[in-house]
Amino acid sequence: MASLVPKDKRQLRACLICGIVLNHHIFRDHGCPNCEAFVRMRGQNDVVADCTSTTFDGVMAMFQPSSSWIAKFAHVNNYKPGVYAAHVTGRIPEDIEDALIRKGITYHPRDGTADE
Repeated sequence: MASLVPKDKRQLRACLICGIVLNHHIFRDHGCPNCEAFVRMRGQNDVVADCTSTTFDGVMAMFQPSSSWIAKFAHVNNYKPGVYAAHVTGRIPEDIEDALIRKGITYHPRDGTADE
């Protein structure tokens, strides 16, 4: 798997579901390390474009998310170690949000808006 901290700062994207920050080609080649089980990004540029954003603010490096108070505060304490965006602009498409709901997964937008 890719390094926890992206080496190439070009084409960085943040997952709209979990907020992890990776290069576009990592999402495309490997999928999201937290969300791949229910949102298949691997090998699908259109899903990568729909479920990630190039517009994000603030980053947090989480190397032991399960024992970090800031990870718990940011709702990433159950995710893989990595670099996470504090705020990600954008929303996932409604069909993907509906699919998450059908699987019993609650989507919490990372853009600061409350669920409608």
